[in-house]
Amino acid sequence: MLPDSEQEIAGLVARLQAGDQTALAELFDRHRERLRRMVDLRLDHRLAGRVSASDVLQDAYIEALKRVEHYFAKPGQPFFGWLRLVVAQRLAEVHREHMAGKRDAGREIGMNRGGPGADSACLAACLLGNLTSPSHAAQKNETFALLEEALGRMDALDREVLVLRHFEELGNGETAELLGIQPAAASKRYVRALARLRQILKDIPGFTAPAEPGE
Repeated sequence: MLPDSEQEIAGLVARLQAGDQTALAELFDRHRERLRRMVDLRLDHRLAGRVSASDVLQDAYIEALKRVEHYFAKPGQPFFGWLRLVVAQRLAEVHREHMAGKRDAGREIGMNRGGPGADSACLAACLLGNLTSPSHAAQKNETFALLEEALGRMDALDREVLVLRHFEELGNGETAELLGIQPAAASKRYVRALARLRQILKDIPGFTAPAEPGE
């Protein structure tokens, strides 16, 4: 028997397949926070003030309404995975529209169904939000610069695995599929990347290093 949450999602998907478009709104709302977290981590920081995560999600919802038959053409795929793909594709379009000629090749590592690669600046901003002690603006800016530089030196694929597993909270199998690598390789890269992140944060005052897998 499926858990209650999975049964509810299956019921909503059945309603959607029967033509009830309000079911898509309910499904989207159930996954909104996870989708927003994905966009926040990948939306180029240079677009701040021009494009928001809410803008991307709203446009992606409209796209999902138009393309919902694509989901039912491949029965059995997780609905969240399909929604994430729609959002990732819309985010890639936003970057093409606003950042033509300004994209870094290293940021495209996540484009194998995963969307644009995670920006070290966006990831630094996310981590800075978890700072355990308050700091003045100058100290915060200095910390941000240190974080961005250190994260930028990480292997791009390792950083992407870290974002998918630790920040988007995807499973190892989902991560491997998105990046087109074997699950064993994804697992090894995650352990390595998390150890690197722990070392980075250990050297920056005010941070508590994340737990190793299994802790």
